[in-house]
Amino acid sequence: MPFLFIVQRMKIGDIDLGSQPLFLAPMEDVTDPSFRYMCKRMGADVVTTEFISSDGLIRDAWKSRAKLNIDEAERPVGIQIYGHLIEPMVEAARIAETAHPDFIDINFGCPVKKIAGRGAGSGMMRDVPLMVEMTRQIVEAVETPVTVKTRLGWDEDNKNILDIALRLQDVGIKALTIHGRTRSQMYRGEADWTLIGEVKHHPSIEIPIIGNGDVDSGPKAKQMFDTYGVDGVMIGRATYGRPWIFREVKHFMATGEVMPQPSVVERVAIAKEHLAKSLEIKGERVGILEMRRHLSNYFKGLPDFKSTRLTLVTSNDIDELYSTLDMIAQRWGDVDMSGAVPPSLSHEI
Repeated sequence: MPFLFIVQRMKIGDIDLGSQPLFLAPMEDVTDPSFRYMCKRMGADVVTTEFISSDGLIRDAWKSRAKLNIDEAERPVGIQIYGHLIEPMVEAARIAETAHPDFIDINFGCPVKKIAGRGAGSGMMRDVPLMVEMTRQIVEAVETPVTVKTRLGWDEDNKNILDIALRLQDVGIKALTIHGRTRSQMYRGEADWTLIGEVKHHPSIEIPIIGNGDVDSGPKAKQMFDTYGVDGVMIGRATYGRPWIFREVKHFMATGEVMPQPSVVERVAIAKEHLAKSLEIKGERVGILEMRRHLSNYFKGLPDFKSTRLTLVTSNDIDELYSTLDMIAQRWGDVDMSGAVPPSLSHEI
């Protein structure tokens, strides 16, 4: 049964995100600062950091602290934290607030065994009272708006997202993102948006609801907005090697036309800009290392690309990387990329 709704502007606290905003999903080892920058430049309305361990933050671990670094160009930007104990999570939220994000997001959705198995991420869905109390204490501890990202439930027999949504709303969260799978599904099968729509249109739900799962094109995003009436759509795995998906979605929603995929020459220009930003933010060694997971994925679908891809993911020389990108434009510049949509390799958290 279709929902009847009026499109309204979405807000997280006092932050006005406009109507039907697009969110970049937080993804471990993917949504580093340079990638967030590229997605933002190409149409993402809201971005979020990789998730950060509460234990790492309170121990002052350098890798966790480094993830707090955000840039003004990213705004509005959220910092996502995860953990299974209340006191460390509250302290982590206070530390995250010192980085001045626009919101703090709590990860109650990560299905990975090493996270969920110890009660963090989606593991928290097995102890809803603890989830709610943790959220309440975090909301009370910080002035920054608090949001939550979670799933439909632990498994097929426990899809309790409506109850969770109502209880989290009651303790003060400002928005809720729902991934349309249970924890037991991991990333298998199709995301079920039906329950997301039911949560959004429940008469007691007043906070914005953001839908997440399997959105990989403009038509798919428009379908989710039109069919389920969510306030925002979050895109995760489909952005990997494809930060331009946000402009694709916006173009389709504005015109009803599917935007052609970027040419090889345009992909090279995007990759160069991304590489330069990564070097600027992280320096030569780390900047190159973090780009390896991105560079070759810009060129998925090119024929006879194996040796060139190997150079992109192994070279430590900046000049070699740039010359390799120039060579890609020269050698493959005429290749039709209309069907070259990279596979979804990363995991939304």
